[in-house]
This record gives sequence, structure tokens and C-alpha cells, in this order.
Amino acid sequence: MVRNKLLVVLTLVVAIIVVIWVVINNSSNVDEEVAREFDETPAIDGQPYLEKAGAPVVVIEFGDYKCPSCKSWDETVFPQLKEEYIDNGVVKFVHINTPFHGEESLLAAQASESVWQNNPDSFWDFHKEIYQSQPETQQHDDLWVTEERLLEIANSIESTINLEQLESHLQARAFMDEIETDINLIEAFEVSQTPTIMINNYKMNNPFDYNALVELIEMENN
Repeated sequence: MVRNKLLVVLTLVVAIIVVIWVVINNSSNVDEEVAREFDETPAIDGQPYLEKAGAPVVVIEFGDYKCPSCKSWDETVFPQLKEEYIDNGVVKFVHINTPFHGEESLLAAQASESVWQNNPDSFWDFHKEIYQSQPETQQHDDLWVTEERLLEIANSIESTINLEQLESHLQARAFMDEIETDINLIEAFEVSQTPTIMINNYKMNNPFDYNALVELIEMENN
């Protein structure tokens, strides 16, 4: 009887050691050249998101509508991510405004906040169309984002966006509290370039490395 109890205890101890080893191994198997691990995932309450309910993995884009690389990411990486992981309920995708390029970046961010708050069903069409409206040869500091252009973009998509309300928000430079929240996240997670992509609490070094993105998603989904 005593021997059996001792065997059970030893078995439990071994099992616990194995579990601890697996946890430690899984937490350290991401190459630092691929991604940097933070202690927590960014708080995403109130941020624009796209998901099927209950998605277990959060992918965050820190993006700037004035950023040519963000446009490229939205046109190349995002469609594949959406088809393979968002549409099938694995990934909750979140956009965080990252206005790195002056007043135009801030204005576009305010427009997106207005649409998300008041017409969320139209947000992702508006989001996509802003990126697509970037001039093909633009540099970061080329001027093209204006109130008039943003209203034209909103009017060009099939949506329920209230143009008068959007215009009022743009003129008032509304939603600065929301953008301040974004800026706090940018600072907390040491975002220094756009786009920056995070998978839960892992910040990718190369946002265009789709294979690395997939590996991180699969790891976090297990």
C-alpha cells in the first residue's frame, strides 16, 4: 500500500515537472530575431477590430494611413491573413492608429476613429479605401490628406457613414482622447516604425515575414 502511494506521488511529481518544462520551453522558443516578447498583450478595449466571435489569437497592426509600407502590408499580407485566420475564427485583428507623420496622419486617424465610433460596419471599407487613396508615388511627407479628401473617400464607398457628422468631427479635431490612448500604447510597447505587428504579446521584427507570422499564430493557438 505504502509503495503504491509512493509510486503515485512520484508519478505526479514527474508529471508536474514535465508540465513546467513544456511551459518554459514554449515561452522561450521564439527566436529574438523573429519577435520580441513582452509581459502582456496591449489593451485593445475600444479599438477597431475584425473577428469571428471568440477568436483565441489577437493580431494587432500599429498603422499610419500616411505610411506607404502600411499600404503595402494592407494590400499584400492582410488579405492572406484574413482568408486563412480571421475568416475562420482563429484571429481577432485590431488596428491601432499610429500617427507618426504629422498633422495629416492625425487627421486620418481622427476620421477613422469617427467612423469606428459611429458607423463600425463601414469602418473596414473606409480603412481600406484610405490606404488605397495614397498617391502611388507619395513619400511620407507629401501632402494629400485633407478634410475634403477624407469626406470624398467616405462618400465613395457603399456605406452608412454620416458625412455631416464626420465633417463636424474633423473640423472639431475630435477623438483626441482615443488617439492619446493609442499613443500611450505606442510608447508602452516601444513601437518605432509602421507597420508594427504584434501577435498577442509578441512584437514582430519584420511585419512582412508571413511565414513567421503564421508560426506565431499557430504557436499561440495551441
